[in-house]
Amino acid sequence: MLSVKVIVARTAGKVALETIELDERKLPDTHILVKTRYSAISAGTECAWISGNSNNPGQKFPFYPGYSAVGEVVQIGKDVKNFAVGDSVIVPRGGHRSYTMTPVTPVWTGAYKLSDSRINLKDAALTHIASFPMLGVRKLKIQLGESVMIAGLGILGQIALQAAKYSGAAPLLGCDFSPERRELALKLGADAVFDPQEPDFIEKIRAATNGKGVSAVVEVTGKAVALKQALGYTAKMGRISLLGCTRVPDCPIDFYRDVHLPGITLIGAHTSNRPANESRPGEWSEHDDYDAILKFLASGRFDFASLIHKTPSPADCTQVYDTLLNAPNPPMGIVFDWSLLEAN
Repeated sequence: MLSVKVIVARTAGKVALETIELDERKLPDTHILVKTRYSAISAGTECAWISGNSNNPGQKFPFYPGYSAVGEVVQIGKDVKNFAVGDSVIVPRGGHRSYTMTPVTPVWTGAYKLSDSRINLKDAALTHIASFPMLGVRKLKIQLGESVMIAGLGILGQIALQAAKYSGAAPLLGCDFSPERRELALKLGADAVFDPQEPDFIEKIRAATNGKGVSAVVEVTGKAVALKQALGYTAKMGRISLLGCTRVPDCPIDFYRDVHLPGITLIGAHTSNRPANESRPGEWSEHDDYDAILKFLASGRFDFASLIHKTPSPADCTQVYDTLLNAPNPPMGIVFDWSLLEAN
């Protein structure tokens, strides 16, 4: 039996590291057993579920957060053909835990082999999370030279910004309350950044786009008020992809005036709606996006290292999540380093 460390919220807002027993002899034939090296926090989604947000479908406790990790294969099921002990793999939906049994079939939902040695494993832990902004950008079908706004410059927004840059966005704009995040966006390729709190915010965006407004927006914040604001600076016949999860409908929107008359297209970009296997223009499968992300990391086009601000031990998870849930300006990218448990 393996003693497995796992992060769990047994009640709303209360996160702890616990130990469970895992019988590795019962590894399913189509699964692999992975020893986790790093697991990345998806702060918006995880905090929404940990806090017990009433708009989450099927919300219940205990809740096991985490769905983007990387680790090493330590055991394979008897029907597994394309993985071997010692392989480094991306593990989606495995939780924050020291060992994970994860499927390799169906191929498009399971573990993904990491074969390029140029990729830092800590950066690779963000791969599954990064597939969300990849979809949000792809759904806009950006044309070379189109103006694009990334609304919200947290970790998803910074990845969306980099993806939009390589999709040909010009000018590439970003907005966020945080001056530090705006500064990082400029470093990662934004042409200009804005503070949504400024009284002339929309006028500045229109000035940056020759008075037209932006052609395409990736709405990352998941805030209804930010979506309403985006409708005010989007050009006629523009598109907005809804990457952030707008769970709380706390801001009324005049759909006739703000959507219907200007011909704006709102595009749902939740990852559950991507193709299972066969990619198509504007919508790639999960594993095809993994492949693209890893190519961009290996070539140096994507910078994930600048997005990771803390690498704590999982033993510190209670404090980490308390900060994410309650601090006014929490760290952006947090990746648990599971080797630190062994060091203690």
